[in-house]
Amino acid sequence: MDIALDTFEVRTGGRCEMVDITAEVAGVVGKSGINDGECTVYCKHTTAAITINENADPDVVEDILLTLEKLIPKDLDGYRHIEGNSDSHVKSSLFGCSEQILVKEGVLLLGTWQGIYFCEFDGPRTRQVIVQVIG
Repeated sequence: MDIALDTFEVRTGGRCEMVDITAEVAGVVGKSGINDGECTVYCKHTTAAITINENADPDVVEDILLTLEKLIPKDLDGYRHIEGNSDSHVKSSLFGCSEQILVKEGVLLLGTWQGIYFCEFDGPRTRQVIVQVIG
């Protein structure tokens, strides 16, 4: 079994945003030299997440962010966490800290319209994404 591990930074410019990291992840897979296996994309931050969704129409990302703000507002009455980012923790938990993608012939097996996103819920910040490829 071959294993490759790499890390890259994501710089976010707003409080809540989704950054398409598909190309960066594909680069790690290509550099790994692993042809067939699986790739795990992991975020070690409690107010951020990783998800897979459409990357062809930027309105999809805006719709997701709009829906999250309506469902989980920043200043919901009753939040107790003193840092003022309880909504960010809730959003992170709902999305999750990782995604797993199959790799075949050195390529991520994503659907035609799928992309991998780093989801920032408490920015702007500089974050780390860890990618592990196993084959």
